Amino acid sequence: MRFERIHMTEEIEEIRRQKLAELRSKAETGGAEASTPKSSSEPIHIEGGAELSDTVAEHDVVLADFYADWCGPCQMLEPVVETIAAETGATVAKIDIDANQQLAAEYGVQGVPTLVLFADGQPAERLVGMQDEAQLRSVIEAHA
Repeated sequence: MRFERIHMTEEIEEIRRQKLAELRSKAETGGAEASTPKSSSEPIHIEGGAELSDTVAEHDVVLADFYADWCGPCQMLEPVVETIAAETGATVAKIDIDANQQLAAEYGVQGVPTLVLFADGQPAERLVGMQDEAQLRSVIEAHA
């Protein structure tokens, strides 16, 4: 069991390294697109305050999902936020509170999941706990 966990951790780290290399390559070449898209169809994994600030600045509406891998309600919420990312104009930013403790503290995250909706670069709504898709769509539409 321990070997499997170590192996999975190594695989996850390798995927992260590959994704980081892809992102750096896009940044160096100016990206494939001529302009920044208004939303992303997949959640963006945030690694730090600067990256969250950039994401919020680049997109009109951002739903920041502060989560933890060990959190049951966070795992239940994951398919909902993936659907929101794919089917609404909001960009979904996922922030692992264990890897980004300072960022979670900065936004006053005391329990997970905590969702912070940014509209026009500013925090506009805060939702704590499990949320259903209709509730999230309603909050997003109110700020779109």
